[in-house]
Amino acid sequence: MTFQLRSATAPALRRRRTLLLCLLALAALLVLTATGLSTGEVSIPPLTALRALVGLGDGGDVLVVQQFRAPRVLAALIAGAGLAVSGALLQRLFRNPLASPDVVGVTGGASFGAVLLLSLGASQLLVPLAALGGGLVAAALLGAFAWRSRAAVGRLVLVGLAVQSALAAAVNLMIVRFPAELASTALQWTTGSLYGRTWTEVWAGGGAIAVALTAVLLADRRVAVLDLGDDSAGGLGLRPDRDRLRLLLLAITLASLAAALTGPVGFVALAVPHLVRYLAGPPTPATLVLCGLLGGTLLLAADLTVLHLLPVAGLPVGAMTATLGAPWLLVLMIRQGRVTNRSTR
Repeated sequence: MTFQLRSATAPALRRRRTLLLCLLALAALLVLTATGLSTGEVSIPPLTALRALVGLGDGGDVLVVQQFRAPRVLAALIAGAGLAVSGALLQRLFRNPLASPDVVGVTGGASFGAVLLLSLGASQLLVPLAALGGGLVAAALLGAFAWRSRAAVGRLVLVGLAVQSALAAAVNLMIVRFPAELASTALQWTTGSLYGRTWTEVWAGGGAIAVALTAVLLADRRVAVLDLGDDSAGGLGLRPDRDRLRLLLLAITLASLAAALTGPVGFVALAVPHLVRYLAGPPTPATLVLCGLLGGTLLLAADLTVLHLLPVAGLPVGAMTATLGAPWLLVLMIRQGRVTNRSTR
């Protein structure tokens, strides 16, 4: 009887804990948003900055907040949420904690597509489409070399790192051959930056990412069935390979759209799903929402850190997240290797 009671109450406890974590993440996100809107060369009190955001108050404050700070803050929140949810979906589909868009080469492919477009002199309005195309190319390369060995834990990551390195080398080569006036524009695609984001980019990228996030939430039940294994999923009416491919394309689209907004920002998609799993337990639609909130919070916090706390001026946010992500990835690979060794004994 005691065991049955605990079994019945555990999901309810997890739901309440996830709800509490979502509220805490939302509160942190609001505090960081107010900080991002109020701090800079011109300091504005937080409440004044929030009023300026909706067009109230001094005209100078409204100009600074609406035209320069708000697009950057919103781009961080949107791209962080997209990267984190994409990472959670990829790790679940591959059943591999090391899978994330930046590790398997998707963000590198998005950078390649964007820089290639700029090198051809096309309009920057087409950058999101070029980034999406580049992400799909990277995914195709990954699938060609590693899909058959999906069950091998380390092979996917190694192939992904190789694809990412090759595409990064191609991006650097194109930047070297750029005219000087285009090289600075394309430089953000090597490290990831939120500098100079505009409302046009925020509305276009944010709208597309919001649609993709909604599709991921609606597909959660299908992912849960795939978690049962291919035989069980087939018995429940799914076609596992086809459905897994559709969900994989959805995750790649989400990561590529986020990369189109910020460039290749690492660590967020890899770390946030692990943090959410540690704090809130097994994946559910609510933990996906928590992933999105924490992803936006983490990316905005990293951007505020490079803007206001580090002594180096002009450091891109991607450099900050990569510095944090390298040791994190190393620890995960060591832990994954230990698990593999135990399972083969």
